[in-house]
Amino acid sequence: MNILMYDTKKYDKDSFDAIKDQYPDLNIDYVKTDLSERTARLANGYEAICAFVSSDVSGPVIRALNEAGVKLILMRCAGFNNVDLRAAEECGIAVMRVPGYSPEAVAEHAMALAMAANRKLHKSYIKVRENNFSLVGLTGMNFHGKTAGIIGTGKIGAAMARICQGFGMRVIAYDMYRNPDLDFVTYVDMEELLSESDLISLHCPLTDDTYHLINEKTIAKMKDHVILVNTSRGALIKTDDLIAGIRSRKFFGVGLDVYEEETPNVFENREDDILETSVTARLLSFPNVIVTSHQGFLTEEALEAISRTTLDNASDFENGSVNKGNIVK
Repeated sequence: MNILMYDTKKYDKDSFDAIKDQYPDLNIDYVKTDLSERTARLANGYEAICAFVSSDVSGPVIRALNEAGVKLILMRCAGFNNVDLRAAEECGIAVMRVPGYSPEAVAEHAMALAMAANRKLHKSYIKVRENNFSLVGLTGMNFHGKTAGIIGTGKIGAAMARICQGFGMRVIAYDMYRNPDLDFVTYVDMEELLSESDLISLHCPLTDDTYHLINEKTIAKMKDHVILVNTSRGALIKTDDLIAGIRSRKFFGVGLDVYEEETPNVFENREDDILETSVTARLLSFPNVIVTSHQGFLTEEALEAISRTTLDNASDFENGSVNKGNIVK
């Protein structure tokens, strides 16, 4: 099978090259350009393409891939909300993903954001680099003894819950489906979680029901001086309402690895660009907000797992022994 990988970054190529010799029936070519209706023509002669969570896998793109002869779309990520599944089905193109690679990687980054926002590490780092050793404006709070509210207790949410327990926090959670392995977690309704939590961490998928889950109404129900962290999907939070909440001093701190405006920015170097819209700049202007560039997955262990599962998916598809859990329907 010939596979074309779109939007290849150095860490992608390094992680796939490290193991591709173990898959002699698979050939991988890399391009830096991302997938689009125009660049889909590059897939001529390839049975499969590999895309990422930020790629455009819309209906027009899928139909262009179909014209190029592609039979398999390999998503080297867990999320697939950017894929038009109906168009893929109509074109007879299978879509496979990596449902779980390293939940601890994302959960640890979520706690890193919570700690950084709490203890003002981003501010402290800049101050000390400028020889300013004053502690004014850097006061945080103990997480020990506080309440952590976890929204979504799948593999990543469960890992975050265990981290919070390790900090000595009381852990409460909201999920339509309770995780039986989390016997130390108290499940509550959404209103109680919002009103009781000192730290709220989002770990749920983006669906019609969770779109803008965090909005003006839900923010109003939160405890004053709460810390909010999102390492899941940007559209879980209505950004304008978040900004209004920050301005009204509702939040002690906010940590975002994902946000609504990230698509043109994430994974790209735009340091010489003037950003056309102000949402990202507005978020970065607040001293109690820390934003990272969708890097929760970026550990050596996670990259190795993503590479191996992606190539396993391709090999299984080629051999007719597909892991049904990795097929997106």
